[in-house]
Amino acid sequence: MKNKTFRAFLILLFAVVYLYLMPSCKKQNLSAGTGNNNPPAGINCTATKTDAENIQVFPAGNAWNLDISSSPADPYSAQIIAGFSSNVIKADFGSGLWDGAPIGIPYTVVCGSQTKYAVTFRANSYDGNYGDESDAGPYPVPLDAPIEGNGNGDSHVIAVDKENKILYELYNASVNNGHWEASSGAIFDLKTNTLRTEGWTSADAAGLPIFPGLVRYEEILKGVVDHPIRFTLPSAKVKPAYISPARHKVNSSGGQFSSLPFGARIRLKPGFDISSYSATNKIILTAMKKYGLILADIGSHLYITGVPDERWNNDDLRLLGQVHGSDFEVMKFNN
Repeated sequence: MKNKTFRAFLILLFAVVYLYLMPSCKKQNLSAGTGNNNPPAGINCTATKTDAENIQVFPAGNAWNLDISSSPADPYSAQIIAGFSSNVIKADFGSGLWDGAPIGIPYTVVCGSQTKYAVTFRANSYDGNYGDESDAGPYPVPLDAPIEGNGNGDSHVIAVDKENKILYELYNASVNNGHWEASSGAIFDLKTNTLRTEGWTSADAAGLPIFPGLVRYEEILKGVVDHPIRFTLPSAKVKPAYISPARHKVNSSGGQFSSLPFGARIRLKPGFDISSYSATNKIILTAMKKYGLILADIGSHLYITGVPDERWNNDDLRLLGQVHGSDFEVMKFNN
């Protein structure tokens, strides 16, 4: 009898305690973000390519934002330009596929809550291991982020954190067992003027960030390309040197006063007539006059880099091939 009475007392006690604690537990769960009233920061964040155009890419006075339309030409400009004067601009980006892959260097935009992954720096059959010149990470690059060339060639992977305004870039990248592998990687705080460590490469040979130099279709919609455009030249036209904001050189074969160092700028001559070009190409050509092209890597003559997008008109972009090297001048870097 005593045992039954005691058991009844315990049941009653547990019921009272449960009813007292239950509202408190619910409040704790909501405040932790498991309910609908107060989700944790970033959980509902969405990120689009348009968001990247609302970011100030480096401070206003940074070299990437420098108007060079009235800057002096280099004393050896004509001599340097002579080496590629007959070559023409090639838009190395567009719509559709080339060799089974989108044309250009893709990027993705992420939120500050994006999961970060470790990166293993390694060599492979394509290139070596530059992990000693890379930022360790981790990198908030989704494992399904687009890879340049679908994993063939340079295989650049780029992610822009729109909330923290930080840029993450990988070179010769691939996914293996739930993490990224790459030959090199670089992290750029877009809120600062901080450069790479002296002599370090990046995901680009010159130690430059790639994203700020890409022609992006969202810029066409915005009506302005407000930065220099990344371009390449063959080794024989590239001096084995670099100037700021570049930080790295390669064993190129260009002559002392007949080639360009990494980081050098060339500008479309002010008098070049762009009136007959499409609205899209006028935006690109205007940027070439105001911000110029910035030498970032070894490659084909006067290839400019942009982002793959199905909205590009490839036939229209090919008309940029009417612009020759002789239509440019080199910005001063020699004394």
